[in-house]
Amino acid sequence: MSNPGIYRLNSKVVAQATEEWLTKRGVAKEQIGQLVMLLQKDYFPELTLDECVVNVEAVLSKREVQNAILTGIQLDMLAEEGKLLPPLQDMIKHDEGLYGCDEVLALSIVNVYGSIGFTNFGYVDKFKPGVLKKLNEKNGKDCHTFLDDIVGAIAAAASSRIAHRKQAEREAVQEALEQEGK
Repeated sequence: MSNPGIYRLNSKVVAQATEEWLTKRGVAKEQIGQLVMLLQKDYFPELTLDECVVNVEAVLSKREVQNAILTGIQLDMLAEEGKLLPPLQDMIKHDEGLYGCDEVLALSIVNVYGSIGFTNFGYVDKFKPGVLKKLNEKNGKDCHTFLDDIVGAIAAAASSRIAHRKQAEREAVQEALEQEGK
């Protein structure tokens, strides 16, 4: 571990950069919230988009999530600019099918909220709903090899967070009812 007295990076700066970079790359929290809604609406019909966005914001507040986002976006940008060395440049620029590092980085986000998110991530990664469809388009200019998976992972993690919290709420209600019945 580095010496904490020598290097300091303000966590607010990292969080702000994360939000700015997502916005510059064309991703809004509300769009991620819409993915969360798609993933969770069948399980929690009363769920609102606002609640989904709150959970997206909670995921985005995690430093390890911010690190993954900044790393992935930077690699996408470098590939757009042709600044990576071959063969990595071509693998990332063309979203090479056998290059799985983009999914591996995204899974580090999913893993923050437990294994339940892996199923949700697999679904959005395969079907590319909502903003993921746009990010996955190959237009010869924009490169979102990492970002499409990262956005899907944020949605999957927020979905997991909702599932865990809703379960805790149900258990608390049940416990309160049992206490009343005593």
